[in-house]
Amino acid sequence: MNALLDTHAFLWWIADDPRLSETARGFIADGTNDVYLSVVSAWEIVVKAAVGRIELPETASQFIPRHVTQNGFEILPIRFTHALAVADLPPVHRDPFDRLLIAQAISEGLAILTGDSEIEKYHVNIIW
Repeated sequence: MNALLDTHAFLWWIADDPRLSETARGFIADGTNDVYLSVVSAWEIVVKAAVGRIELPETASQFIPRHVTQNGFEILPIRFTHALAVADLPPVHRDPFDRLLIAQAISEGLAILTGDSEIEKYHVNIIW
């Protein structure tokens, strides 16, 4: 199965944070699943680290690629069609990062690994 990490799921996996559900943890650990990290999440981490909303043990430009490589995650680029697909989403979720992640998941036929209950209001498969 293929799934897209929500930004918090990526960070919680890296930190071995207990807020990551056992289901999500098992999915990520299962080597038969393809797990994607979106460029959107990298951008979100960079922005939030720059304004002090999250702390990283090293620069984002070191932290993110190192953990993507160590965990064997696939990178999902932002495509023109993803950006346009945001326009088709109902205005349930106001976070622009999450809206683009939702549009990517729908466009690419991916489930989303997320604990964000607002995302459950969209027609996307949630793994949590």
